[in-house]
Amino acid sequence: MSPFFGSDALYPVPVMPGRLRAVSKVNPLSCQVDALRGLLLGTPAHLAADFAVLTVAAALGSTAASALLARPAR
Repeated sequence: MSPFFGSDALYPVPVMPGRLRAVSKVNPLSCQVDALRGLLLGTPAHLAADFAVLTVAAALGSTAASALLARPAR
């Protein structure tokens, strides 16, 4: 399943099935969509929490990528 499909970018979270709703809550892309909606449309958003989640996700992704790239190729 792609992160885009598991986010709330396409469908509102209350309409999603239960399992997809759980995936949407832990998906960093949902935080990005929430922050963008809040900034662009003026809808209620949790900008500080969204930016914190996105910062942690970017740091974890960068750390994982650098660890994988540092390994010698076999």
